Amino acid sequence: MAEIRVFPLSCAVQNYSWGKVGLESEVAKLLSSGDPLVQIEPDRPYAELWMGAHPRGDAIIRDNRIPQKTLGQWIADNPACLGTKVKDTFQGQLPFLFKVLSVDTALSIQAHPNKELAAKLHAQFPEHYPDANHKPEMAIALTPFEGLCGFRPVEEIVSFLQNVPELRALIGEVAAEQLERSGSDDPRGVSAALRVCFTRLMKSEKKFFVDQLNMLVKRISQEEEGKDTSGSNGELLLRLHSQYPGDIGCFTIYFLNLVKLEPGEAMFLGANEPHAYLRGDCVECMACSDNTVRAGLTPKFIDVLTLCEMLNYTPAPSSSKIFPAVQSQLDPNVYVYDPPVPDFAIMRIEIPASIKLYLISAIDSASILLVIQGTAVGTSTAAASEMSLCRGSVLFISANESISLHLSSPDGMLLFRACCLL
Repeated sequence: MAEIRVFPLSCAVQNYSWGKVGLESEVAKLLSSGDPLVQIEPDRPYAELWMGAHPRGDAIIRDNRIPQKTLGQWIADNPACLGTKVKDTFQGQLPFLFKVLSVDTALSIQAHPNKELAAKLHAQFPEHYPDANHKPEMAIALTPFEGLCGFRPVEEIVSFLQNVPELRALIGEVAAEQLERSGSDDPRGVSAALRVCFTRLMKSEKKFFVDQLNMLVKRISQEEEGKDTSGSNGELLLRLHSQYPGDIGCFTIYFLNLVKLEPGEAMFLGANEPHAYLRGDCVECMACSDNTVRAGLTPKFIDVLTLCEMLNYTPAPSSSKIFPAVQSQLDPNVYVYDPPVPDFAIMRIEIPASIKLYLISAIDSASILLVIQGTAVGTSTAAASEMSLCRGSVLFISANESISLHLSSPDGMLLFRACCLL
């Protein structure tokens, strides 16, 4: 029998408390359509689906002719499946972790360290920083998606400092005026002033900021009746405060951009970029790491000093945070999201209803394919037998292998494919 190099996966689910519950969650919907035997519990959160070989969520191989049980074990025994360049560059490891996220309540304000800082944090505090890798990541919306990402343009922050007295009180008059006076002709001065303001906010005395937050919430709740509260970002403040009452993270909405993605739009989060997902469903790809420095909107370990030291304090408009997909020159049905890091890229494959036979092309990298909509039968010389694909199906494809899809759905198909384009 020929060696099996393309096979279906059964993927790990993470039930973090911020996830959407039951079948409201895209993760749960994909799980239940991909495997009818899965029981979805109606009041349990289904936050993340992990498609990869991460030790905390290694995918299970759904082909009993393969002796290895998990993808991680199989790759360790068959490192050539990664592709020569990928195998050599990433020491025989799959360099990315592919996910689906279903966000109901905000995730923590966080940033991911670059390689140097990750190595240092891991050496000093291994219990909080489990590995020495960096963790750039990219999110592509499946449903309308909202997140905080990167520092707002200074004039927006200054406007909030003037409209939100509680914010100004926390930061202090000296730091606020320094930011107001910093000129756009001196970007280093702007970044320095922004760093002082944000650090003062994040390090303010607990009792003081809780009092200021309660005053702000009370004031906005009273104004909400008939007035426009956008000058103090009222609607978002009340929503976050209801999720995390008394949390300093509520004030970060005055510093960070609110980014809204429509389905198919993406944001890329490089090292040291402050961010927090707020709500919606997305596919996400990241370097294979679990390193996160947190400072608010979370019950987890927070490390405010490290976060404030490491952040990239470059202001930019929210529109600049949307990462473009490029239509493939070779195949008009493929759109490529290729971020400025070597660890991963994502392809969005949209097959119109008019196409009945479609080739998932061979690339020189292992890849993971996720079906979001549509049905097909897949055949490959590297697969043991026909594979029936439907919403929620996940396939591992070894480097330099292709798959023929025989489409059977009237609406075409939507697929995402994570890979490494060195």
